[in-house]
Amino acid sequence: MKLDSVPASFSVSSQTENQPEIKDSNESNLNAATTAPLQPVVTHSQNHQESVAAVFSTTFLTIFLAEIGDKTQLSTLLMSAESHSPWVVFLGSGVALITTSLLGVLLGGWLASRLSPKTIEKSAGMMLLLISLMLFWDVISNS
Repeated sequence: MKLDSVPASFSVSSQTENQPEIKDSNESNLNAATTAPLQPVVTHSQNHQESVAAVFSTTFLTIFLAEIGDKTQLSTLLMSAESHSPWVVFLGSGVALITTSLLGVLLGGWLASRLSPKTIEKSAGMMLLLISLMLFWDVISNS
């Protein structure tokens, strides 16, 4: 699933665009209304709610799966075991994750207003590749 995909937008056309043109002024408006094709009405709020739910669920699943078993979770586990205060560690790690997520969202919004999505995608890929190469080099050089 692409994370940068945008849901298709639906345009709701006005009723007069779909009605046949009346050439004779004596024709009844009832005839024009009954001959107009019926189209489903798509409201903006329904699409907006669906896209909010899709973005939320995609973000939640991506971050949740990426965070399972990472070094942050292991560090939190060790701190909780050492401090004997699991709820304090939970609150501290939760606030830290919220803060880093806020920074990511703010920086992402700022970048999105200045760069195209393709440029951001390519830049993120290059940064992840660079980090991977640096980690690989570190593993090789310390072996």
